[in-house]
Amino acid sequence: MSKVLYEKEGRIGRITLNRPDVMNAIDDDLPRELADAVARADADRDVHVMVLSGAGKAFCSGYDLAHYAEGNGPNKVVQDMPWDPMQDFQFMWANTQSFMSLFRAMKPVICKVHGFAVAGGSDIALCADLTLMGDTAQIGYMPTRVWGCPTTAMWVHRLGPEQAKRMMFTGDKITGREAAEMGLVLKSVPDDQLDDAVEALATRMASVPINQLAMQKMVINSAVEAQINQTQRLSTVFDGMTRHSPEGLNFKARVEQVGWKQAVQERDDGTFDWTQNKPIA
Repeated sequence: MSKVLYEKEGRIGRITLNRPDVMNAIDDDLPRELADAVARADADRDVHVMVLSGAGKAFCSGYDLAHYAEGNGPNKVVQDMPWDPMQDFQFMWANTQSFMSLFRAMKPVICKVHGFAVAGGSDIALCADLTLMGDTAQIGYMPTRVWGCPTTAMWVHRLGPEQAKRMMFTGDKITGREAAEMGLVLKSVPDDQLDDAVEALATRMASVPINQLAMQKMVINSAVEAQINQTQRLSTVFDGMTRHSPEGLNFKARVEQVGWKQAVQERDDGTFDWTQNKPIA
């Protein structure tokens, strides 16, 4: 079964993350399949706009920790020590560039976030040109507390330094309404109006010729592309470091000991000292 679905409906190319049983968690295949779907829509002369969404209860829960953190032994994001940073960078950089296919596509991409877009899921959502959220949907990058650095680095480019620091220093999740007020996403609407709001925007944009859409996107993107490339290289290297730091190794060991759900809760609630490797009294 395809982990990313693609279908064309008139002038709109619809791309759907399709691992609903695990909240569309990112595995080894999903980033590549996402980039393939984007390329397919971009090459279709009948498609003017892409709409990206997630199947099931949420947009995307981030990387599949049941595989990457809970699994015993090395994998593509956790190596036995000594750690080879370039091996790690090669894998994560490829994923980052797959997510950035949304940003670099000739045609505009609208991302529809329901439920939540967290951790690596927020990386995907923020690479789109326009992101709309339901009022109660949540977005955040909790792994900044331990075991992660957002490789696409889109937080600072959307928010500016101070607001990005507020999110990255806490790892907090915020609602769609808060994200819109902060300027992280274009718009937040009542949950039951999200589909209609996305369809109205996509339909309006789809009435514009492809060449006009492409030119406007290229001009606007050119203002930030050089900065984005620089920060993404740094953040992708740092992401690997977070997973192989003493605290990162302690987090993985804790996941193997108590399961990823409890370890993530301890991380997000701030009840575990990852440096001392023990609960906070």
